[in-house]
Amino acid sequence: MAEAAASPNHRRRLRNILLSFLATLIFAAILLVSAGSLAWFWGWMVIGVMLAANMAGVLILDPGLMDERTGLKSGHKRWDVPLATLVGRLGPLAMSITSGLDFRFGWSEPFPTWLAVLGLVLLAFGNVLALWAMRENQFFSSVIRIQEERGHHVIVTGPYRMVRHPGYLGSAVVLLAFPFALTSYWALMPTAATILISVVRTALEDSTLRKELEGYPQYAQMVRYRLVPGVW
Repeated sequence: MAEAAASPNHRRRLRNILLSFLATLIFAAILLVSAGSLAWFWGWMVIGVMLAANMAGVLILDPGLMDERTGLKSGHKRWDVPLATLVGRLGPLAMSITSGLDFRFGWSEPFPTWLAVLGLVLLAFGNVLALWAMRENQFFSSVIRIQEERGHHVIVTGPYRMVRHPGYLGSAVVLLAFPFALTSYWALMPTAATILISVVRTALEDSTLRKELEGYPQYAQMVRYRLVPGVW
């Protein structure tokens, strides 16, 4: 019986590994085609960090959560779909293309090495924080929805003891780190717009959870800050 139960999980994990590798490959292609060169040291460093983060996610996250985050499920908030697309897809796409074109045409002044290294460190840290949040929260959906069929309840462990939306905080750190890790001042413009949309989405999700998730108002009284400890 145990072997029969393990087999579907094994297949799902293998599928998720392939999907994560494909997603990283597409990201790398967009970045390097925009740059017009394979000889981009910082581009390859960022690709390596993202590949490591994607593979770590497949290995440490429950396959059921990966399934939840794949595709739209019933009960999702329709107004969140364009926001999720902007934050998770179009914003990073604009940042990647802008950074690549910046490298190709030399728009930005030369970056100090220490700033690029700091960007890589923040990129890794943001991914670790986001993965930690997803590891703790089995209801970490890609779009806002109350998952009644999965027994949705408030999570109060791990990073959720510090802020109410640590996954968004991790994503914001990743977004902020991208232009510095890719040595592109011009990429700060789409980055700022994407982070702003992410902050708006955080506020909307927090409001939704207060209204629709049992126990969340009490949790919000216990953990005061939504995104940044001591700030907001």
